[in-house]
Amino acid sequence: MRRTGDNRDDRPSRLSIFLRRRRRMVRPLGLAIVLAVVGAGGVVVVRDMKSEERFAPIRARLVSMLPLRITDIQISGRVLTNETALRDALGVRVGDAVLGFSVEGARERIDALPFVDHSVVERHLPGTIVVRLTERSPFAVWQNQGRFMLIDRAGNQVRDQGMTGKDAQAFMQLPLVVGLGANTAAGALIDALAAQPVVRDHVAAAVRVGLRRWNLVLRDGTTVLLPEGEELPALKRLADLQAAMKLLDRPVISIDLRLPDRMVVEQPPPADATAADQPASAPPPSGGPKPPAHDATAPTGTGNGNATGTSPPPRPAPRATAAAEDRAPRPPPAAQHGLPPPVSALAPPTAFPSSSPSGQAQPRKALPPPVPNLPPNGEPEARRRA
Repeated sequence: MRRTGDNRDDRPSRLSIFLRRRRRMVRPLGLAIVLAVVGAGGVVVVRDMKSEERFAPIRARLVSMLPLRITDIQISGRVLTNETALRDALGVRVGDAVLGFSVEGARERIDALPFVDHSVVERHLPGTIVVRLTERSPFAVWQNQGRFMLIDRAGNQVRDQGMTGKDAQAFMQLPLVVGLGANTAAGALIDALAAQPVVRDHVAAAVRVGLRRWNLVLRDGTTVLLPEGEELPALKRLADLQAAMKLLDRPVISIDLRLPDRMVVEQPPPADATAADQPASAPPPSGGPKPPAHDATAPTGTGNGNATGTSPPPRPAPRATAAAEDRAPRPPPAAQHGLPPPVSALAPPTAFPSSSPSGQAQPRKALPPPVPNLPPNGEPEARRRA
């Protein structure tokens, strides 16, 4: 059978056969290229969304073309942040256009709020706004150079701009640490106090001493001196003493726990010692008669028996002078306390008769020195020789 030209024309070419075989591979490849181009353009647009002036006309046109409205605003992670301040920083409300605000600008405003560490703001079409907060909760109150600041666990200052009195009252329950370097070292001490709630309930403040150790000031004014780097065993020891003898409830000045093998407790001075330090008041004078009470309105009699008006009160008797009081005989001190008088006070000295012609008493002569004790054999050898 002979071949004709028409049969040769019906045969497909090699190119068409190749394209037919590769058609399944060409279609996915083209789709991938298109998606890559669109994705790159989207990345560029998102990266440049911070430029509000450049994309403001485009956003306004999109808002006019797509009239989508916000139907729900979801907020999570808010504990200390004021809700009204948060919504004001977000800048949109339910019913506003979902494309009518900048997500990046809202996030920057929210991050500037007190107690906010960072935030995430998302726009979910057709009408949902999602806000997630991560707050930096205050861990303690730090007093340094007369200023009070809220700090977190790491010792960083927590911004308190716009904090109300209600918020400040809530932070009064936070631990108080005082002194230079107390903010960065407060975490370990507060954890140690949390392990001993009996001691923690008595503590009013913790004072950092020399950037190396702590003093605890109790609510009754007692000072507890803790050792350096050994706060946990010292607080455990203090809790045992409180359970055994109620040491923290006693009126003491200080409790020194810096030495591991002993404890030094400083007690206040006794009441009688305090009273002895104060000068005693002078007793009322006992000498001289007291003037009689006189009524200025009572009438007094005169020589003729007629009653007259008021008269001057009688003068009190003059008091004895100091010299007269010194000359007055006084009982010996022993007799005042009920003790027997001393030997010199039993009887007056005996008066010997005068030997002078005039009868006057002669002055008493000094007695000779006492004779030493004689030896057992009699007088001394020197006297025998004489």
